[in-house]
Amino acid sequence: MVRSDREDRGRAADGVPGRPTVRDVAREAGVSLATVDRVLNDRPGVRKVTARRVAEAMERLGYQRDMAAANLSKRRHYRLVFLLADGTNSFMHMLRDAVRNTASFTSMDRIELQTVLVPPFDGPALAAALDALDPEETDGVAVVATDSPEVRDAIARLAARGVRVLTLVSDAPTSVRARFVGIDNVVAGRTAAGLLGRFCAAPGQICIVMGSALLRDHVERRLGFETVIAREYPHLRCLPPIEGRDDADTVEQLLSARLAAEPGIVGIYSLGAGNRGIVRALDRRRGDPRIQVVVHELTPYARGALISGVFDAVINQDAGHEIRSAVRILKALIDGRPTFDAQESISIDIFMRDNLP
Repeated sequence: MVRSDREDRGRAADGVPGRPTVRDVAREAGVSLATVDRVLNDRPGVRKVTARRVAEAMERLGYQRDMAAANLSKRRHYRLVFLLADGTNSFMHMLRDAVRNTASFTSMDRIELQTVLVPPFDGPALAAALDALDPEETDGVAVVATDSPEVRDAIARLAARGVRVLTLVSDAPTSVRARFVGIDNVVAGRTAAGLLGRFCAAPGQICIVMGSALLRDHVERRLGFETVIAREYPHLRCLPPIEGRDDADTVEQLLSARLAAEPGIVGIYSLGAGNRGIVRALDRRRGDPRIQVVVHELTPYARGALISGVFDAVINQDAGHEIRSAVRILKALIDGRPTFDAQESISIDIFMRDNLP
């Protein structure tokens, strides 16, 4: 009986017909097995023309490397770092908890997770933290980005040193980051506008509370919100935003002053953190007409405000999903493998008192 060369390849690999092996690649390229191994593992000692010949042979044969087996044979560790904002932001605390919970499972796959905290809204401090990472000890980084020149440059320097970088929750789209993991923040803002537009039947003003214009997610949420309000709800007018720095005390002080100065406010959209300050500011005006409130992130405090009726709706993103997605994507980038994009899409959830989990 005569077997085809393709059948021989399959049996030599793992019994799967038609699957070429490294021996097939070496024979096709006219090089040694050691040369193919050096090319596959990106080790020095191979001329560019030879490496190109090996790559072309793999493409002709349809060779696909078994990364799981390769990593097992090398007993590879994946060292991933999460750069998150320090401070009182409850959602950042939820992200930290998600990293810790995910690490308890990924350790079995030789994936080590580390969290580094940096001051919020501080581009130079975040850039310094990125520059301080050792490429010899770091394979991938997920960073809650401040969209500033210093951070963009630091991401470029780190990527040039071979570290895979993605942005998390808040993007820096003009940087060389490999991917962004988070919700579509323009759509989130549009969603908030649709909710408040329906809640606020009477004409009036909308007060927007944001953390900082340095955060891309806050800027995009504001853009989506104001666009829909202007187009679809002409009876409502957006006031210039308050920048509360995601700090409850600052939000309380600024919002109380705004409410006193603008008696026509019928709705509040908080697109950042510091929601405890919103509750305290609203508590000061007991007996006044009720104001409709839409906020972000289903933190324990936001849940309580929903239940008590102070907040009307919460737009949420799943912190655990985002961390797990970041781990999967960074691992795929390190391995040079594609990702399953449908699995990594972060959904926008809307919670009201009636559908709390």
